[in-house]
Amino acid sequence: MSDTRARLLRLLSLLQTPREWPGSELAERLRVSPRTIRRDIDRLRELGYPVQATMGAVGGYRLAAGKAMPPLLLDDEEAVAIAVGLRTAASHPVDGIEEASVRALAKLEQVLPSRLRHRVGALGAATVPMLTGDGPSVDPRNLVVLAGAIANRERLRFAYRAGDGSQTRRLVEPYRLVAAGRRWYLLAYDNDRDDWRVFRIDRISDPRPTGVRVPPRVPPEQDAAAFITRKLYLLAPTYEMVATLHLPADQVAHRLGAATGDIQPIDERSCRLHGHADTLEWLASRLLMLGCEFEVHEPPELMAYLRALGARATRAAGGPDGADRLPGEDQGAGTLSGEGVGVPRA
Repeated sequence: MSDTRARLLRLLSLLQTPREWPGSELAERLRVSPRTIRRDIDRLRELGYPVQATMGAVGGYRLAAGKAMPPLLLDDEEAVAIAVGLRTAASHPVDGIEEASVRALAKLEQVLPSRLRHRVGALGAATVPMLTGDGPSVDPRNLVVLAGAIANRERLRFAYRAGDGSQTRRLVEPYRLVAAGRRWYLLAYDNDRDDWRVFRIDRISDPRPTGVRVPPRVPPEQDAAAFITRKLYLLAPTYEMVATLHLPADQVAHRLGAATGDIQPIDERSCRLHGHADTLEWLASRLLMLGCEFEVHEPPELMAYLRALGARATRAAGGPDGADRLPGEDQGAGTLSGEGVGVPRA
């Protein structure tokens, strides 16, 4: 590398720190004249780096935000820190940045020197994150391989474990990565099955690009996230709920944030609520959080779940089933019948 190029890189590295650099200090650091610094600043501007200059005794040069982000220069510690941070973001999806973190991690690891790649891997292996929620863990290295195959439009082979535990080998054309909740999914065209498939990435192992590039296929829907969401709803059990709530409809809408079509007023003090979910726990919690009396009409599974939940809560309070009531609760609150299940006010 020529002296001029090396000096420009060193100058750019200094300007990327969040401060203003007087020309005299830059000249001293780089051991050149202030005139050379001015010429180097002009060269950086020609390359697209938005270097701003301020006049006066406390003025100097600094790198400002531009319309497009120019290449960054990172030292070893900075590169390792960013790679580890991106791995953390990829393993624990944060709404709005999960796909971007994977793309950035794939680009960074592609250009990391082997010595830094080893440091990133060693730090990741020695670190145990404190997980929140019950989502499965995903190896960020698999995400990087998948993201690279998507970017290169390259066929991919991997081992896949189905929900029943059976193992298969797949040959796919990956299209998009989607993070939903605490799970990652891959939308890909399965060459062996001649159809589009959705794969849970925590069940993917040993992904290997084949080196075969293919023209892009037209996906079933342009919105990969919407397509995967619809597929998941079709696979998951759905419980349709109908309940009478002893609470004005406007208060129910405010507390639940439910759509207007889900709530039908009965009178000034009660309404009918329609809803659906893939778990009984969610439906029960949605009702209990209202803090009012209610009767469930459908589905029978929710009625049974609430009965069991009520009995468990009574035992936890130290009384026999159905014997204790909350202080101030009148004896007529709540019902258990063949037509519906009601819960006393909390």
